[in-house]
Amino acid sequence: MTILKDVLSELFSMFVSDARLTAAILVIVLASAALIDWLPPPHLVGGAFLLAGCVAVLVLSVRREARIRRSAQSRAAKNG
Repeated sequence: MTILKDVLSELFSMFVSDARLTAAILVIVLASAALIDWLPPPHLVGGAFLLAGCVAVLVLSVRREARIRRSAQSRAAKNG
């Protein structure tokens, strides 16, 4: 039972640790689901939106984290 609790705790912390990333992915998934429901049957537009949106969110998240780490490293170098 402890292993299950540890696994669930890790999964929860993995998704909640970066609230912006989680919220952005949820918005992309909801928007693509809405596109698929509202558009006529070639659902490629919804799928393409989902793919492009997730890739964009990932790239923006990585750039933001790199910027944060760069600024932390420069502050540490200045404090020496």
